[in-house]
Amino acid sequence: MGGDPKAGTLFLGIEGGGTRTVALLADARGQIRKRFELGPLNLKLAADADVLQRLHEIKSRAAVCPSSWSLCLAGCRTTADRTRLRSLAERIWPRVPVYIGSDLESGFATAFGVNGAGLLVVSGTGSCVRGRNGRQIAQAGGWGHLLGDHGSGYWIALTGLRTAVREHDRRGAISPALRRVLSRLCLNSPDELVDWIQAASKAEVAAFAGEFLDEDGSRLMLQAASFLAMDCEAVARKLGLGSPDIALIGGLITKHKRFRDTVTHRLRMLFPRARIFVPKRESAVGALLLAGAESTRADSFSIPHATSSLSLTEQRNPRTMDLDKRPVSRLIDTMLGEEALVIPALRKNKLVIARAINDIVRAFRRGGRLLYIGAGTSGRLGVLDASECPPTFSTDPGMVQAIIAGGATALRTAVEGAEDDSKAGAEVVRARGIGHRDIVIGIAASGSTPFVLGALDEAKRLGAKTYLLCFSPPRSTVHTPLFFRTGPELIAGSTRLKAGTATKLVLNMLTTISMIRLGKVVSNLMVDVKPTNEKLRARACRIVMTLKGCGEAEARRRLCRSHWSVKKALR
Repeated sequence: MGGDPKAGTLFLGIEGGGTRTVALLADARGQIRKRFELGPLNLKLAADADVLQRLHEIKSRAAVCPSSWSLCLAGCRTTADRTRLRSLAERIWPRVPVYIGSDLESGFATAFGVNGAGLLVVSGTGSCVRGRNGRQIAQAGGWGHLLGDHGSGYWIALTGLRTAVREHDRRGAISPALRRVLSRLCLNSPDELVDWIQAASKAEVAAFAGEFLDEDGSRLMLQAASFLAMDCEAVARKLGLGSPDIALIGGLITKHKRFRDTVTHRLRMLFPRARIFVPKRESAVGALLLAGAESTRADSFSIPHATSSLSLTEQRNPRTMDLDKRPVSRLIDTMLGEEALVIPALRKNKLVIARAINDIVRAFRRGGRLLYIGAGTSGRLGVLDASECPPTFSTDPGMVQAIIAGGATALRTAVEGAEDDSKAGAEVVRARGIGHRDIVIGIAASGSTPFVLGALDEAKRLGAKTYLLCFSPPRSTVHTPLFFRTGPELIAGSTRLKAGTATKLVLNMLTTISMIRLGKVVSNLMVDVKPTNEKLRARACRIVMTLKGCGEAEARRRLCRSHWSVKKALR
């Protein structure tokens, strides 16, 4: 008896853009087996070596050879671009059919299918309008941030910044939007923008588009929407589409409702009977459809709508559906009630905390280190806990370390795409020289942050003991889970709330109890405190006075003789 001939058929769709790269692996029935995100990949902005590195990483994470695949990248515009990308793709899976195209093609396939007709409006880091009617294809925009991208996040942010600094020159005033930009960048004056803009990437500039879109009566919002609508009109005219279906995609247009509404209004003025919609599925699904179409065995290949549930941290909280209608006093009670659920959740799994602490103490005693790895809020909390260990317990700064996706900049402001780059996570682990004596704890509220998982995978490969601190069931148990079911957040997805509180409590326990076990606390006094200021010197005196039963003068004499080492003063 033969089995299902399609049982071993797998399709891989890859879509790369200015903010991130998404890879989807599906079987012949269209069921998605794997999904993972990586950092940005724009063909125009990446060298061949960079593209190959990203593709090798995808190949490693897919862990299978697909029956066919697609590679749809931003910046793949010309015949020469396609030839270049195909030659690179053939070095990954030499004899596997591959569809080579742009992220516009994958986005279009998501909205309209492989052979559908309509207009696709893209407004994210970059912008473009693409249309198809039968075999005819037309496009407006997509020239990149130097020649075009009008109506994109980059164009809005850069135009807004230029206007703001020009007005500052003329009137000496700092606009509210410019003030918000300076605050997010931790810059003290507009003059410091010069150095920042010289080093900023396209995505980093585009991240500030919202500051200018949020202003009432934003001229830029109207201007950007008009640009996109006029491009739609031009493409529709070229294709002979009088009342086309119009799909809206891209981070800017989907995440900013007022902008999306403005674009929709402008389009309605030109196409009053058009169906204007935002696709329900992510645009990378289109890359899968194109991969299936590339295979002669997948004539009827389709991707069903996903039925899997969101991670716990992304789900909506049934207790807080009417937050916007509650008075302030009740909102305070609501927040305190949600936070009160954290400690019982930690108590239920305290044995795994104890296991981690015992591993950390053993690592310290053999000369190893504790390293936290996180992104966003999780990364910042790791930095906070690690930075408090030297002054509190006189530890060497290298004993407890923290790594945050995006580096020091991410401590002050979000670094777009940093958490999606698993390769960067692995690289930073190698750079820290992590080995078999170390303990590495990844912090990822969702349990699926690529930067964190990439770092943990590499740390484990190098022999380190690895844990994953998370608040949604982890997709893999390769790393010992420190999982606590704190439940959906007060505001869906805002993990700086309960997940953030739980993270701080767990990290506090890991380092504090470990230091207690190492003898850095006597009774409840920090006998290894580093007295670097008057307040801490006074505390050191009180500790010596208490434990030696002496007066202040004697305590100070002891501390001076021991060069302000509390432990030596107690001998």
